[in-house]
Amino acid sequence: MEIRYELSKNLKEKPTDETKLGFGHVFTDHMFIMDYDTGMGWHDARIVPYGNIELSPAAMCLHYGQEIFEGLKAYRTADGKIQLFRPDENFKRMNVSAERMVIPQIDEEFCLKALMELLKIEKDWVPHTDGTSLYIRPFIISCDPYVGVRPADHYMFIIILSPSGAYYSTGLNPVKIYVEQKYVRAVRGGTGFAKTAANYAISLAGQDEAHKQDYEQVLWLDGVEQKYVEEVGSMNIFFVIDGEVITPLLTGSVLPGITRKSAIEICKKKGYKVSERRISIQEIADAYDNGKLQEVFGTGTAAVISPVGHLKWGDKIMTINDNKIGEISQMLYDTLTGIQYGKLPDEFGWIYKLED
Repeated sequence: MEIRYELSKNLKEKPTDETKLGFGHVFTDHMFIMDYDTGMGWHDARIVPYGNIELSPAAMCLHYGQEIFEGLKAYRTADGKIQLFRPDENFKRMNVSAERMVIPQIDEEFCLKALMELLKIEKDWVPHTDGTSLYIRPFIISCDPYVGVRPADHYMFIIILSPSGAYYSTGLNPVKIYVEQKYVRAVRGGTGFAKTAANYAISLAGQDEAHKQDYEQVLWLDGVEQKYVEEVGSMNIFFVIDGEVITPLLTGSVLPGITRKSAIEICKKKGYKVSERRISIQEIADAYDNGKLQEVFGTGTAAVISPVGHLKWGDKIMTINDNKIGEISQMLYDTLTGIQYGKLPDEFGWIYKLED
């Protein structure tokens, strides 16, 4: 499929102060769109000026949530080059989400090519300040004007771009996490492993309660027994207990994070013992009481590594590593960001460079 180009004649002024970019507020001049119709497949791939899209008030995505998305970043290196971190994994995961949400499969190679073409046009939007990046949001929505529950016949695949500031404006400081005990986010057999809008809407009640208690994130327990740790609202979770790096097993209710996968591979290469298994919140509390809970950290695209300083489970408040970033958390942050920004060699073959 060829890509059609319709370039904007009214380019926006780019932000001059990259320390005030924030996240998800500013968008570039162009976006990529591709349509799907039953019987035709994916067609009409095009790069067009960024702007509103027209949807019927009866569009099925607005009523039944048949939608999936991804999140990744483009980074500018010290010599001005632009590169991406494992974008092939994002499009691969998008097809996993699509299968669960009964959305037509995409051609992963073509979508990666389309993203690269969009980035060539928008390369000047990739920020230059250390720690900043260009956030990339591919998504698919069902568009049929029909109020009825069934898979759609028409979809739109869209990629939008947003220059984003450094996630840690004041340094890599530990966050406070609240263990949710009333609500659940996902169950095995559900959509927990898919990157779909409903999962995030479901998490809002727990997030709101965490904020009311002055905690920044929610740690979700399993949806059956509310006993086993699963993931944080916006990231996967890791524990270092007596020298062992432990993260919850992917059982179908946890998002298979790309940063999670990368952190596991790095830890194994560095010689750490890594376990993917079920771990109960009681086991974590016991390890804390026994002085064996050394570190807790989250992994995700936005923060990369997010050290946890406080963990609240009911009335029990656990202070992790004196509320300081741990050795493994720091190593992973330095290694991942070093590879992403081209400061360290890419020993894993994860980097895709944007050709001039």
